[in-house]
Amino acid sequence: MTAHILIVEDDPKLAHFIESDLTLDGYCVTVADNGLDGLAAARTAQPDLLILDWMLPGMSGVDLCRRLRATGMLSPIIMLTAKDEVSDRVVGLDAGADDYLTKPFSMEELLARVRAHLRRVNPEAPNLLEFDRLTLNRLTREVHLADQRVSLTVKEFDLLELLLSHPKQVFTRDQILEKVWGYDFMGESNIIEVYIRALRIKLEAHYPLRLVHTIRGVGYVLRDYA
Repeated sequence: MTAHILIVEDDPKLAHFIESDLTLDGYCVTVADNGLDGLAAARTAQPDLLILDWMLPGMSGVDLCRRLRATGMLSPIIMLTAKDEVSDRVVGLDAGADDYLTKPFSMEELLARVRAHLRRVNPEAPNLLEFDRLTLNRLTREVHLADQRVSLTVKEFDLLELLLSHPKQVFTRDQILEKVWGYDFMGESNIIEVYIRALRIKLEAHYPLRLVHTIRGVGYVLRDYA
């Protein structure tokens, strides 16, 4: 069953980035831009996980978290905040939050934490991705192709995980940058091409069929035909 995630964030740009990446990962997402609407959405939708900004109009994320816990909501809550003091973290955790990310943060890290919390509340969630003779284990971070282990760097693994999570779906360069490197990435402009090339070399050393394809002018896709 698809997990339902509620985002309560008043920065529309950040909310859009998080919503887009969660949707790409296959989650059902609801967004609210203030604390009161977030409270109503949480009570109506009963989400599997919540992502709350600390500073919200109408009701702070901390107060919202406290209210939800007082009414019996058990779903994991991740707090997002610019506050970086230990005392602030203690306040958020004491209010009932399960996790805490300080802005600016890596979208990759947020998504990893979402997966980790959902695995804890739903241990049956699949951790093994498979396509053709390619398998990827999210827990052990191991990749096998044609029964041979493929050694990947951290970013190569994350890139393959993204493509393998939705086989035959074309991902644009912007989507890949947001998901794998974070929405605020300011590195080399050809970083995706470099990693795609490295990933292909490692995969095709074990398997003659090309799996990672370039869709000229659009992006990249994992599929088993040219």
